[in-house]
Amino acid sequence: MQLLLAKDDAAQSAEADASKNKWSLTPKFRVGEWLIERAIQGAALACLSIIALIFFFVFREAAPIVLGQVNVVEVVSDVGASESYGDDPSTTDNGNISATASELALEPHPSDAKIDLKHVAGSEWQPVSLNPRFGILPLIIGSLKVTFIALLFATPIGIFAALYTSTFAPKWSKEIMKPVIEILAGIPSVVIGFFALVVLASVLQNLLGYHSRLNAFVGGVAMAIAVVPIIYTVSEDALAAIPKSLTAASLALGASIWETAIFVVLPAATPGVLAAVILGFGRAFGETMIVLMATGNAALISPNLFESVRTLSATIGAEMAEVVFGDPHYRMLFVIGTVLFAVSFTLNAIAEYFIRNKLMRKFKGS
Repeated sequence: MQLLLAKDDAAQSAEADASKNKWSLTPKFRVGEWLIERAIQGAALACLSIIALIFFFVFREAAPIVLGQVNVVEVVSDVGASESYGDDPSTTDNGNISATASELALEPHPSDAKIDLKHVAGSEWQPVSLNPRFGILPLIIGSLKVTFIALLFATPIGIFAALYTSTFAPKWSKEIMKPVIEILAGIPSVVIGFFALVVLASVLQNLLGYHSRLNAFVGGVAMAIAVVPIIYTVSEDALAAIPKSLTAASLALGASIWETAIFVVLPAATPGVLAAVILGFGRAFGETMIVLMATGNAALISPNLFESVRTLSATIGAEMAEVVFGDPHYRMLFVIGTVLFAVSFTLNAIAEYFIRNKLMRKFKGS
């Protein structure tokens, strides 16, 4: 009897252990899954390391300017004083008299003055001259002018196109319009810049009658072509994510479909729409080829939207290949790159803090 009871207890214990193992939450170790996880972690660390190295390299090259360790380089002309006329042996056979002078030698001489933030914040950008000036203020103003003109055109077009396809467009129309608009994002920026240089600049000049053919307005309109797909795609995703119950409730209360779209759907998607505008701002502010080809590349400070401008990114693209390694001009181009990094970081911080932490909590009611 005791032997049977012992066997029953052993069988029950084995069944309990098997059931425990069957429903255990501890996953079984698998070599393949472990290798895949380590590979994904390695790829993520590699991406972060590459980004950190890019930041380190740019900041390292710009640090001497920021810390005031670079001297102002002035080009001084040394001209010989000996000149002879008349019975000089250099007189030609036909009786013409030639003057003899030593060659004009232009040599760079470092001065005791340092390039500091006062020089960097100046209003003149003339890095190649007898008296180099490295003020990036006209470059910043030029970048902002082109960016705001681009957003002035791209923001309403992108947002209302997204609102139409997400709310009003029939399914067959949406399936055509959305891919066509998103294909614009795949067009190379050099193609858009070439189109602006050859076609758009002449058309706008004939319509508006301004003097300078290539200017901030032409660059902004061309930039809007590149920014519209970004604003459209992000806004459309945000609008499509709004619960259908909000739309149904608004329509049930007697609102028209237009009133529902403007006063219910669009405000509810404000965080995503603002994120789209911020992404479009970053895209326009950091664009190189379009502004390099369509803005005239003149570092001018002017409130006139039809004057030529020069942007930060276009300056790097146009001048980096021609500078001498380590000289002040070279360092200043990396300072410009640092400014672009700072603007990009600030925009991402605004999107992360303001949109996600503030607006999302507001619309969730917390």
